[in-house]
Amino acid sequence: MKNKSFNQWTVKEFESLPSRAWNNDVGEFDSLIILPSKVNLISVYIYWIRKYLSKIFKWIAEPNIYDINGLHDSGFRLMNFVAVLKDKPFIKLSGCSDVIHINGIGGLGENWVQKYGSVPNLIEPISWSIDCLPKSGLLRIFADRKITVGDALSSFEVFSKPSKTD
Repeated sequence: MKNKSFNQWTVKEFESLPSRAWNNDVGEFDSLIILPSKVNLISVYIYWIRKYLSKIFKWIAEPNIYDINGLHDSGFRLMNFVAVLKDKPFIKLSGCSDVIHINGIGGLGENWVQKYGSVPNLIEPISWSIDCLPKSGLLRIFADRKITVGDALSSFEVFSKPSKTD
């Protein structure tokens, strides 16, 4: 697993990587691979049956979306993200997020309030790209520079690092 290109990794190989603590800084890296959570379809069916029955029979409690492993409370599937540095996947980063914010919430970059004081008039253009890995079918996100991430929260923020000319 360690010697072959990540392009040839299976989903299972990505899932076997260690996870970071929610607030640990993993530094800069080159790309992220989106690793969707697995959802147990039987628990989805049970959820919808219980939801239907709770409308008919008032004594049946309405189910909670949290009963479905792999789904966020919004109902969307959770995502994990694998950091890749120099073509080597090394750690899973989240697992609790249903949304990814490219260059932070609002796209204003990391620590934008401290940098600009208010919403800036101009943000440096950044070239973000997404491709699909040939073997696993997973999506990979990368930019024209190094990237980093925020803490693992309900929404996951990915930031580009400033270019060398900044």
